[in-house]
Amino acid sequence: MALDRWIALVILMICLAYGYAAFFTMDAALPPFMRHNPIWPSTFPKILSVMAVLAALFVLLGFEKGAEDPKPMDINYRRLTDYKLGQALALLALMAAYALLLRPAGFLPATVGFLAAGACILGERKLHIMLPVAALAAGVVWYLVQEVLGIFLSPWPAIVMNGG
Repeated sequence: MALDRWIALVILMICLAYGYAAFFTMDAALPPFMRHNPIWPSTFPKILSVMAVLAALFVLLGFEKGAEDPKPMDINYRRLTDYKLGQALALLALMAAYALLLRPAGFLPATVGFLAAGACILGERKLHIMLPVAALAAGVVWYLVQEVLGIFLSPWPAIVMNGG
């Protein structure tokens, strides 16, 4: 089995577990007054899990490859060093650092840093474009979550927000 199908199988297993949690365990702790709402906190996870399971099955069963298409070269796992493995590992480390720094650093600095560092890892070198775009993207996401959805998201480090 090709590497893309193995990855699809792993993603399918993760999405099935996530879907089970979304459909059967998330709604058990809802207070009675929320059970009459048309949209529950588990609505988006349910939609996401179903779509991800369908996409993983689509790849796993090979529907993305047409019958008349020539067989593309499979990824040779014995020659992983020929691929940009360093970039992939650096992005994984950056994602872990972002998750760990999100609360202590605040959403805006952590997100701007994550987007800028991620762009640098992927090869972008125009700081005069990258930093304003990262700041604008982080600001728009923060505004939408905080003001439009009404979910509190600390924009700055706790030391700045609490005054020391």
